[in-house]
Amino acid sequence: MKFIALARSVCAHHPALREITGPLQVRYFQHDFVPRDPKTKPKKYKYPLYYDPYGPRPPPSEKIIEIAERIAALPPEERSQIGSALGYKLKHPKLQPISTEGMDLGSQGGEAAASAAKVEEKKEKTAFDVKLEKFDAAAKIKVIKEVRAFTNLGLKEAKDLVEKVPCVLKQGVTKDEANGIIEKIKAAGGVAVME
Repeated sequence: MKFIALARSVCAHHPALREITGPLQVRYFQHDFVPRDPKTKPKKYKYPLYYDPYGPRPPPSEKIIEIAERIAALPPEERSQIGSALGYKLKHPKLQPISTEGMDLGSQGGEAAASAAKVEEKKEKTAFDVKLEKFDAAAKIKVIKEVRAFTNLGLKEAKDLVEKVPCVLKQGVTKDEANGIIEKIKAAGGVAVME
C-alpha cells in the first residue's frame, strides 16, 4: 500500500511523468473489477463427443438424401463402379500407381512376394560384405593390423571391431576385393567369409 501511495504522489507532482507512464494498470484500480466469490463452483462446459474443426454443418438437402438412398439400394457390383464413373464424369485425373521399390512393406502376400523373389533371383549380386567369423588368440595382433590396413580405422577402433567377432569388417565391396581381404585375413590367422 505504501508503494501505491508513493507512486500516486510522484505522478501528482510530475504531470509529465503521468503522460509517459500512463495510469497505473492494477486490476483493483479498474472501475469494472468485481472479485470472484470464492464459494461459487466453476462452470461446467459441455464438450462435443468428437472435435470438428469446421464447426457444425447444415444437414444435407433432400436431393442428396435421395441419391444416397438410391446408391445404398444398388447391388454391390454396381456400387463398386460408382467411383470410376464419377471420376470420369467429373474429369478427375487418373491416379498413378506409387512405386514401392526400396520400401519395407512387411510380409507381402501372394503374387507380389513371388514376383519380388523372381526379380531378386535374376539380378546377380555385385556388392558383397566381408564378415570376420573367428581368429586364433595368438594371431589377434596380426588380424588387427590387417583390419586396420583395409578399413582405415584407428588402433582402438580396429581392436574393438575384432573383439566383437562375428562382425562385418567391410560392406559393399566387389567380389575380387572381398576375396583379397579374405585371403589377407586367412594369412594373418583369422577366418573371414563373404556374404
